[in-house]
Amino acid sequence: MARKASKVQVTITDIQGRGRCSQGFKKGDTWLIEKSIAPTNFCLTALGTIFPVIQTMRYGGQHPWDQGDVTHTCCPDIHDGPVIFEIRRLPPA
Repeated sequence: MARKASKVQVTITDIQGRGRCSQGFKKGDTWLIEKSIAPTNFCLTALGTIFPVIQTMRYGGQHPWDQGDVTHTCCPDIHDGPVIFEIRRLPPA
């Protein structure tokens, strides 16, 4: 039997370094992930890095550094400054 996936909210909490994102993302930008589909106009570099973290959270997994249903990760783009993402597992509706 397939396990039901949780919805996950992805929010930019910080942009370090030069304080800008090469894709134009801004602090506070938020996406709701309900399926294994990339959000429209989402940066592929960031998605490639955070997708495994999103899937872990969606299917009930935990990382050693998680704080309950919240974890943080960043994209690898260091040209302008890494974008820090908060990934939050949402309670079932």
